[in-house]
Amino acid sequence: MNILVLNCGSSSVKYQLIEVDSRKLLARGSVERIGMSGATLSNIRHDGDEIKIAGEIVDHNSAIEYILAVLLSKNHGVISDRSDIHAIGHRVVHGGETFSASVLITEDVVKALRDNIELAPLHNPHNLRGISACDTIIPGTPQVAVFDTAFHQGMPRRAFLYGIPYALYSQYRIRRYGFHGSSHRYVSERAAELLGRDLADVKLITCHLGNGCSMAAIKGGTSIDTTMGFTPLEGLLMGTRSGDIDPSVILYIMGKEGLALNEANTLLNKHSGLQGISGISSDMREIIAEMKNGDKKATYAFTVFCYRITKYIGAYAAAMGGLDAVVFTGGIGENSADVRQQTCEGLEFLGIAIDDAVNRSPDLEKNISAAGSRTSVLVIPTNEELVIALDTVTIVRASKQPQRAAGSA
Repeated sequence: MNILVLNCGSSSVKYQLIEVDSRKLLARGSVERIGMSGATLSNIRHDGDEIKIAGEIVDHNSAIEYILAVLLSKNHGVISDRSDIHAIGHRVVHGGETFSASVLITEDVVKALRDNIELAPLHNPHNLRGISACDTIIPGTPQVAVFDTAFHQGMPRRAFLYGIPYALYSQYRIRRYGFHGSSHRYVSERAAELLGRDLADVKLITCHLGNGCSMAAIKGGTSIDTTMGFTPLEGLLMGTRSGDIDPSVILYIMGKEGLALNEANTLLNKHSGLQGISGISSDMREIIAEMKNGDKKATYAFTVFCYRITKYIGAYAAAMGGLDAVVFTGGIGENSADVRQQTCEGLEFLGIAIDDAVNRSPDLEKNISAAGSRTSVLVIPTNEELVIALDTVTIVRASKQPQRAAGSA
């Protein structure tokens, strides 16, 4: 089956077309600057053929029309008819407590997604626009929602409740949700394969480190705790997000600087993190380069970033009562040997030791544990789109199975 995987943002649509049975990536690309001047579509075919198109892309409907036109193109395409797209898998950021797994999109599901907009006002509306556009442009094609939050819905109450009046949880659903679920799920399953272990028998800490960063404690294949919370702001230091902070700090700053709520939100989400501490960049590569040139604030940013990961590794090992492996993934986790090395220093008491030569080797997927290390340290490139495609196929095929009558033998 050919599955079109879509990730719809406010002014962009990222996509992949995957032939799932062979796990072949047929094409991938993105539409940028939707609704703005200079909108473009970039597409890369499986054989390396690449094309970039500029056009008037006014909304998500137009963006998806452009995507289909390229996929159907005689010179650059990979399919001959729209019916060659057998189903569509959507990355949906927030499923709230409504969804603990991926689902076939129906009118009831769309209504539930609308009900969850207040939990993800910057993301869910655009996810819904993508769903609506596909319903208009490729009517009748099955669509599946795969949620960033779903993988973490197995967390126990002790991990997801905040220390605020319980009525606020009951009334407003304020709790830890966690994000990056498809990534944590993929690398945990792949880690078990690489270790030759049954996922149900291993204790893993997965570190998704990119511009947005999160970690998860995964015991027996279930996320029992994760660093991101009610929003993606909590937890680790990130590219431009503060991560963990005393709530009184922002109240204090708002008073001193006279900030409105939206300005405080922008401060924490857009001007903090690596960018905020270093004053240089949100890009870890630039932070490390300046650190090696002796820049003190770049050094502070780097060490705070790594220290928080180290601290959570210790906390999550305690939460699970042991640890079999730490997994690094995401743009920083996969590519920064310096971050991995600094993070793992001092964790020998957990049986963690890494091989510096292997850590700095160009291999994309690798076990960087030193000989004799009791706890494995793995680097696994994430593949959230494949998770979405596989879930989409499973759900669509199940929906086409004849239903047995109640009481039938």
